[in-house]
Amino acid sequence: MAHHAIHDAPVPRSGSSLDVAEYFAPQHTSAKDLPDVEPLVKNLTIGVLEVLAGVREVDQLARWLGEDAYRALVTRANLSARARSARGVTAVRPAHSILSQRLCEPADGVVEAVVVVAGPVRTRAVAMRFEGWDGRWRASSLALL
Repeated sequence: MAHHAIHDAPVPRSGSSLDVAEYFAPQHTSAKDLPDVEPLVKNLTIGVLEVLAGVREVDQLARWLGEDAYRALVTRANLSARARSARGVTAVRPAHSILSQRLCEPADGVVEAVVVVAGPVRTRAVAMRFEGWDGRWRASSLALL
């Protein structure tokens, strides 16, 4: 009868903890395994403009934003809130209409979008980069122009 002691098990080599971390890290998702990105592009654009107008909380958009995009939006929202406060203006839900939307797919599971939106005061552009992670789209980058 063969006796196998625990010390006979293969010893993990250095770097195996990285393999475990990679295993549990967010996984890239191919475009074929993701839903249509267009409704998200439109809804996130309007959501971002509502956050900046002060009528929506950034946290309501968090599930669709990567860390960098989330932090950038929080920073912009805080600046907008301070500007409204300094002018004594109350937050009002903006009336925006999407004038145009351009999407391109530079790589599998990556979509870059620019949405031009007409607002009550001016026309803005929102540029976003979406990446497929863990079976859903997330905005990894976000810029309001």
